Amino acid sequence: MSGAPPLLEKYLALTDEALRRVRPGVPVRSFLSGASDDFLSMARAYLADARHFLAEGDRDRALAAASYAHGWLDAGVRLGILDGGEDGDRFTLFR
Repeated sequence: MSGAPPLLEKYLALTDEALRRVRPGVPVRSFLSGASDDFLSMARAYLADARHFLAEGDRDRALAAASYAHGWLDAGVRLGILDGGEDGDRFTLFR
């Protein structure tokens, strides 16, 4: 992402990596499967928005969108509807 400020580059890379690592944390046929899908969908959408805003030169909105994207992933892992493994560097684990 040349041209992006270092903090924005950091959050885009962090969120990209987190999205590649995270998996649904509940059985496919469970009630919470839909929530797991929603959290992943929201994270992907906000990350796409971040890239769009960056391409348009709107760095503030790009950083906000990247932060929201990671927030969806982090919340999903913390709640247990997404599985981030034992990755305490990318996610806020409960214990």
